[in-house]
Amino acid sequence: MTERTANIHPSAKIHPSAIVEDGAKIGENVVIGPFCIVEHTVEIGKGTILHSHVVVKGHTTIGEDNQIFQFASIGEVNQDLKYQGEQTKTIIGNRNRIRESVTIHRGTVQGGCVTRIGDDNLFMINAHIAHDCKIKNRCILANNATLAGHVELDDFVIVGGMSAIHQFVIVGAHVMLGGGSMVSQDVPPYVMAQGNHAQPFGVNIEGLKRRGFEKSTLHAIRNVYKLIYRSGKTLEEVMPEIEQFAEQDSAISFFIEFFKRSTRGIIR
Repeated sequence: MTERTANIHPSAKIHPSAIVEDGAKIGENVVIGPFCIVEHTVEIGKGTILHSHVVVKGHTTIGEDNQIFQFASIGEVNQDLKYQGEQTKTIIGNRNRIRESVTIHRGTVQGGCVTRIGDDNLFMINAHIAHDCKIKNRCILANNATLAGHVELDDFVIVGGMSAIHQFVIVGAHVMLGGGSMVSQDVPPYVMAQGNHAQPFGVNIEGLKRRGFEKSTLHAIRNVYKLIYRSGKTLEEVMPEIEQFAEQDSAISFFIEFFKRSTRGIIR
């Protein structure tokens, strides 16, 4: 039987079969279902639901109004062989949906000590998020999508089912990766890509329209895409033109910021 400690809000509902260790901080209206395990170093924000058989370990902070489905494993020891039990973290924001058998591993000292998830993301069945990943907001990882260590996803990224992303890869905002993609280099913002290894095949126009991008902005993004992929010039050669587009439309600045962060080269 779970004991009520000073760190468990009176409105929280904890199933008798769940194990919540003394010291865990359980917020208002949290629901912890049958056979869940929550370690003493975990903090769960108000309104979050652990449906059943969920394991939350390590120094893990989960925000508000998340839904975590059965057999998910959050904050477990990572698979980096350099990890020696340091007190690294997993930090998850608000309103995320983490479906069955998703795994999210804690960070490493070498990678900044934190695996960080933003808000309003959907991680479908059996997705894996490795140590030190940084996922921003409103991303979707379809079934069996796999992120290696240190991967960064900017806002509104969609990763198709059965896809895998190499360690240290950065995926820019509003990118759509088709199912079964193997991504070994950075993917610029707004791009659609697919394949093994993933190659660009245009701009994610439909996704941008759904998010309210104006026609003039879509036109500018298309022009920048053509400069990068169809001009026959190097990235260094086209950067002055991209900077000119950015002066006229702030959405183009995502390209410039992305290229400053990119270390693995971009997909071609």
